[in-house]
Amino acid sequence: MSTATQSTTVDPIAQQPLAERPVYATGMLLDAQDFLDEQTYHRGRLARALAFVAGGGTLAGLRVGHEPAVSAEEADEDNPARPEEIRVEAGLAVDRLGRLIELPRAACLRVARWFDAERARNGGDGLVQAAYTTPERFLSARALAEAAMPDAVPVPPRAVVADVFLRFIACPRGLTPAFAAGPFDALNAVSVSRLRDAYELHLMARPGLDDDYTGLPAPAGAATLSDETEAEALAREAAMGNPAADLDERRAALQDAVLQGYARREDGTLAPGPEHPTGVDPSAVFVARVLIPVDAGDAAVRSGSGVLVDNFGRRFLPGAGVLARWNGL
Repeated sequence: MSTATQSTTVDPIAQQPLAERPVYATGMLLDAQDFLDEQTYHRGRLARALAFVAGGGTLAGLRVGHEPAVSAEEADEDNPARPEEIRVEAGLAVDRLGRLIELPRAACLRVARWFDAERARNGGDGLVQAAYTTPERFLSARALAEAAMPDAVPVPPRAVVADVFLRFIACPRGLTPAFAAGPFDALNAVSVSRLRDAYELHLMARPGLDDDYTGLPAPAGAATLSDETEAEALAREAAMGNPAADLDERRAALQDAVLQGYARREDGTLAPGPEHPTGVDPSAVFVARVLIPVDAGDAAVRSGSGVLVDNFGRRFLPGAGVLARWNGL
């Protein structure tokens, strides 16, 4: 998690405001809200563009890995002592509201601390509900293939499934003298002078998964049409992701995805995606799935096998140059 303190001011972009630009005239009296509205207009237009042109997902970096604990006895100059960690490398993402989230350096989540906190919460019910046999059902195809390779971390027979989320926050930076606000009479009042676009990392246990609901992000362009059967919907979704499918079918699927692609609630709030469990900010970006092995008889007891990380269930947003090269251009 970022170490800066989160601003208590709600980001106006979270309400997906309608585009409204301040208009100025000579002699007009301005206050702080006018300048905030100016920022909100430009930030909001950029966020809407990124949300629909790219969508929420990973732009660059943010590979997630597992770092085993190193005891003081095992430590040396090249491998210092550390607790067991889930490590997220530096990178850049777009959240589901279109805001950029940047990790300028690697960040870590301590596994033992998280596991102990979950075990203490509600008697460990969260761990019990998030522990599954045959957890390979909830992994991406690439993660399964890599787990089958020699010397790789295998899929455990029973594991707690947890997901790593990246969330946008604003952190106050610096104070400057300002007039006191409210019913105060102070000559030394100060106000925050900068807000830094920052981040939070969360590791969330995932109860309620089954063969029909993996809890992973929906594919880009996934849409529901009111006049089609389930079989027709499956065929249309298959055509979207199959370059060898009939060209007319793929074109129709693409057109339907665009025509059904606009979504905005009247109150401006954001609907959660299939990857968002209760209590997670619906704007947060899913970045990885983690399998933490546990004993067959007790979900609150860790087993000795290694933690498996699946980096490939997320949504990838390749840059134009990378995508052009991938297409042979």
